[in-house]
Amino acid sequence: MSAKIIAMVNQKGGVGKTTSTVNLGVGLAKQGHKVLLVDSDPQGSLTISMGIQDPDGLSHTLATAMLAEIHDMELSTESAIISHEEGLDLLPANIELSGVEMSLFNAMSRETIMRNVLGQVKAKYDYILIDCMPSLGLMTINALAAADSVIIPSQPNYLSSKGLNLLLRSVSRVRKQINPKLRIDGILFTMVDNRTNNAKAIISSMRNAVGDNIRVFQTEIPRSVRAAEAAQEGKSIYAYDKNGRVAEAYAALTKEVSQLGKEANRSRSDGAR
Repeated sequence: MSAKIIAMVNQKGGVGKTTSTVNLGVGLAKQGHKVLLVDSDPQGSLTISMGIQDPDGLSHTLATAMLAEIHDMELSTESAIISHEEGLDLLPANIELSGVEMSLFNAMSRETIMRNVLGQVKAKYDYILIDCMPSLGLMTINALAAADSVIIPSQPNYLSSKGLNLLLRSVSRVRKQINPKLRIDGILFTMVDNRTNNAKAIISSMRNAVGDNIRVFQTEIPRSVRAAEAAQEGKSIYAYDKNGRVAEAYAALTKEVSQLGKEANRSRSDGAR
C-alpha cells in the first residue's frame, strides 16, 4: 500500500477547502479506505472541524514533525497522528505552523520537507488529504511538492474564477520545477446556489473554458448552513446530517474521486504490460 496524496488547494479563503477535506476523507473511509487528513493551515481549521477545540494545546503536530525534519532530529510523524471516531486519522496543526513557514526559508531542500514527513507514514494509508492554507506561500508549495494530485474547491463567483488562473500557473510551475508527477484531479464547485442565474452562468462558462484540459467534477456541493454547523460540532456532514443534500453531494464526490484512483491503477497496469 502507498497512499495517493491529494492537496486541497485554493489561495482564496472561504471556498470550502476544509469542509471538503473532512467530508471527502470521511466518505473515503466509509468506503473502507485507510485515510489520513493533514492540516497544513496554522489556523487549525481542519483540526477544529475534527472536534479538537484547543489545537494550541497539542504537543505534537505537523509543526513539530516538520521542525524535526528541518533540524534532522529523531521524531516520528506517527507520534503526532490522532485517530478519529469516524474511522480515519488526523495529523493536526496549530499556530506553531506559522513559525515553521518562516523556518523553511533557510532550510535545505525547503520545498520537500512535508514530502519527507508524510513519507514516514505513506505506506499505511490509501489516501492522504492535505488541507492547504489560503495562500501560495512555502507551506502550500510544500503540500504541492508532496502531492500526487490537486483538487481545487471553488465558489461559482467572479472573484473565485478569476483567481483560478494564478493557482493553475502555480501548479504548473511546481510540476515543472519540483514535482513532475503532479496533476490536477479537478475543480470542485462548492457553496452552489442553483437558484441564481449568476452561479449557473459561471459554472457553465467554467466547464466550457477548462473542460477540455481540466476536469470539472460533475458533483456540485450545495450551499447549506448544515455544513457550517457540522464543522462547529467537530463532525462530518455524515455524522451531523446524513440524509441531507450536502451529505448526498459529498457521497457522490467520493465516488468520483475513488473512480479516478481506479482509472489511474488501470492505466499503470496497461503501461506495465
